[in-house]
Amino acid sequence: MKIQGKMFLWLSIFILAMAVVYGLWSKEPVGTTALFLAFGLALMIGYYLAFTARRVDAMAQDNKEADVADEAGEVGFFSPHSWQPLSLAIGGAMAFLGVALGWWLLYFSLPLLLVGLFGWVFEYYRGENQNQ
Repeated sequence: MKIQGKMFLWLSIFILAMAVVYGLWSKEPVGTTALFLAFGLALMIGYYLAFTARRVDAMAQDNKEADVADEAGEVGFFSPHSWQPLSLAIGGAMAFLGVALGWWLLYFSLPLLLVGLFGWVFEYYRGENQNQ
């Protein structure tokens, strides 16, 4: 994690320099503001990664002599099948369509979004997949 923290901190310094140059050269407030916000975001991520790296053990990417296989292992559990993302996608599409066509469409998209969200979160707490 140390290397990622350093990369983001250096990226934030680069973005800050580009924000200053862009702001002085173009005198355009929206792009300058966006670059300063990107600087803040990269700084926060870099600080978090550097701060966390001091509290965890050294990982394989921190060792210059490490191989790719040194960090191999179980990544986690991924659901093999689920219908909940379809409900979320349809509800999200209807919600964004509601912004264009009319806010009344949000009344129909909100139940789809909630069913998809709660179904996806609690998918393995009930039903046939409960014990996985």
